[in-house]
Amino acid sequence: MTSTALLIMDVQQGIVERFASDGSYLTRLATAADAARHAGIAVIYVTVAFRPGYPEVSMRNKSFAAIAGTGRFTEGDPATRIPAAVAPAPGEAVVIKRRVSAFTGSDLGVLLRASGASSLVLAGIATSGVVLSTLRQAADLDYQLTVLADGCLDADPEVHRVLLEKVFPRQAEVTSIADWAKSLRQT
Repeated sequence: MTSTALLIMDVQQGIVERFASDGSYLTRLATAADAARHAGIAVIYVTVAFRPGYPEVSMRNKSFAAIAGTGRFTEGDPATRIPAAVAPAPGEAVVIKRRVSAFTGSDLGVLLRASGASSLVLAGIATSGVVLSTLRQAADLDYQLTVLADGCLDADPEVHRVLLEKVFPRQAEVTSIADWAKSLRQT
């Protein structure tokens, strides 16, 4: 069992559809998942979803209060489905979270401890949301971190660039999916 896990975060229909202009994103992400599987690296999917009635959402939470009451992103809503192009393989974990970070309101930490993971490879939507929040929390939890730059998307290209070029390198290796996959084949 490897000590590394690839986290594919918030790559779900209701979020992916906002980034339809990047038609190659899911193909790139599928390449990363396939490379991880071939190298024996765990692939863990993280999605955001709420219970009916949104009992987890405080009206003080600016991000999620706007969703509450819309019926969107509740468990079972099509917006929470992982697109078929990057669907989990049999036996791969899908973690449901209730906040921005993949750790908050989920059992991700339990899964990672049980598998002995000490290194995380991060990809997802959005760079300034789940990727940033998860990276910061994972760094505080002493994980060794890699961010797949082209495995991340953000609505704001400048914020995306600054995070990948200036902020993330302080706590993680930032690389491309192709370079990461190549490094897996060389080990």
